[in-house]
Amino acid sequence: MNHTKPMPTIYIPHGGGPCFFMEWDPPDNWNSMKHYLEQLEKTLPRKPSSILLISAHWNDAPVFTVGSGERPQLIYDYYGFPDHTYKLKYDAPGNPSLAKQVKELIAKTGIPVKEDPSRGYDHGVFIPLKVIFPVADIPIVTLSLRSDLDPTAHIAVGKALESLRSQDVLIVGSGMSFHNMRGYNPRFYEASKQFDDYLNTAAESDEDTRNGMLTAWSNAPGGRQSHPYEDHLMPLLVVAGAGGKDIGKRVYSDKVSDVIISGYQFG
Repeated sequence: MNHTKPMPTIYIPHGGGPCFFMEWDPPDNWNSMKHYLEQLEKTLPRKPSSILLISAHWNDAPVFTVGSGERPQLIYDYYGFPDHTYKLKYDAPGNPSLAKQVKELIAKTGIPVKEDPSRGYDHGVFIPLKVIFPVADIPIVTLSLRSDLDPTAHIAVGKALESLRSQDVLIVGSGMSFHNMRGYNPRFYEASKQFDDYLNTAAESDEDTRNGMLTAWSNAPGGRQSHPYEDHLMPLLVVAGAGGKDIGKRVYSDKVSDVIISGYQFG
């Protein structure tokens, strides 16, 4: 592709379970997040050729693993929700040739990597993408987190994939900037705000400063209160790594379930 502007890399909030496709209490809880996702495609320089998605919900692989199937099935990995949410469809194809390229780019840096042709799309993949790209006509490749959740490794794996942006591949990290299942209440608002400010400062900094701040995230004000277990934060580190020298910006932020939730974009 000879386009001058590469695709951005984006860290999106994916909500709670199938929240965008069911009634919720309070009913407007997810409205602003859904609206952000609905308009995201319009903000892109052009339609992506493919999507590389890093989901917080593929967090059990001891090495980075690439989903390489041709027709991945949906994984309904949420529990206790209305019956109709287990019948949602999202028939986007895979892209085995891109998956092979992803694997090769990572391997070239010396980071261990494998592929899994049987991996389906978990809800961190199909729930937000069903809102962003409802037609489901853009091929998707998924990339796991590494189960040790090492910050340096996740930034490095993103950096290894930066060149894909010039092939019109949209690199998306799907998580939540605050993810403490016991913390969605007013007592955690201040911690969420402090950590959100830290992430925003990191995103808006030069690449080296950003990488240092993201690597040290657990020492940040509100860091561990926002992420007792950091699987929902790590997709941000991958997309920040893929952002390269591009300065990031906060593209979504709102109070959701009593805490601050944000999304970030690089490029």
